[in-house]
Amino acid sequence: MLETSARLLKLLSLLQAHKEWSGPELSERLGVSTRTIRNDVERLRSLGYPVHATPGVAGGYRLGAGAALPPLLLDDEEAVAVAVGLGRAAGGGVEGIEETSVRALAKLEQVLPSRLRRRVNALNTYTVQIPGQAPSVAPGVLTGIANAARDHERLRFDYTGHDGATTVRDVEPYRLVHRRGRWYLVGYDVGRGDWRTFRVDRLTPRVPSGPRFTPRELPGDGDMAAWVERGVNTAMWRHRATVLLHAPADRLSHLPPELEVEPVDERTCLLRLGGEDLAGMAVWVGFLDVDFEVLDPPELADVVLKLSERYRRAAGGSAGDAVSGR
Repeated sequence: MLETSARLLKLLSLLQAHKEWSGPELSERLGVSTRTIRNDVERLRSLGYPVHATPGVAGGYRLGAGAALPPLLLDDEEAVAVAVGLGRAAGGGVEGIEETSVRALAKLEQVLPSRLRRRVNALNTYTVQIPGQAPSVAPGVLTGIANAARDHERLRFDYTGHDGATTVRDVEPYRLVHRRGRWYLVGYDVGRGDWRTFRVDRLTPRVPSGPRFTPRELPGDGDMAAWVERGVNTAMWRHRATVLLHAPADRLSHLPPELEVEPVDERTCLLRLGGEDLAGMAVWVGFLDVDFEVLDPPELADVVLKLSERYRRAAGGSAGDAVSGR
């Protein structure tokens, strides 16, 4: 049986690792009676840990949030993960977090056992981090957005677009996505009636927040990382097009994720693509080696027609040369 002090530390570790434990579960884990568990819980409470208890058959113990941050117990892998994460956070991305991360990392390294300190030092020494040039974001903005998404409250904010124009947006926030040093908000724009991706460093929240909303089904099959990746990659395209491909969608599974392929039936699918040059887009679609129809824009259809005539003349010239013996 563990001594009281060791048992308290073990009990605290269990409470921090799991949302809720029943009395018998803790009793079995620690090898003591449920009465001892109750006494140990009271000891933790006297030390400032807010341990909540729910009576009844379905009840149990859980560690709540207190007025002050209590000491955390971390196992070896958790301690290394936190130390490495703090080292990366010191590189920026969130406004003001660099200095805070360095202070927290210094405190953690001071109490790390030597075996773990060597692991952390090895990771930091032999890992190269390329600092990003993305603008930083205030932590209060991130937490405000996250809280609104959690509580299903609409956000109103001023947003500066790519062209420098500022508009007021009324948005249902759903997810924050961190991509290559930048933070993005995925939300449903109520004013525009569609899903949108917003760069967080370009928005200025207005207070108070809006009314509560009923959550909608997330776009893109719920894969917010892929949704943001596709939106960011296509945001700056000069030309956009929709092409009907006479091939099943699974035949186009090798295409890059920023190209959207939508099945129509077992034989056809829609391809939405973009680019800087219509001629290059036309040639690229031809490389897919499937029959296709340009649905929009008409300018791309004109380019395809011109290319087809050029290819026809080229093929006719080669055939004529072969017949004449030249």
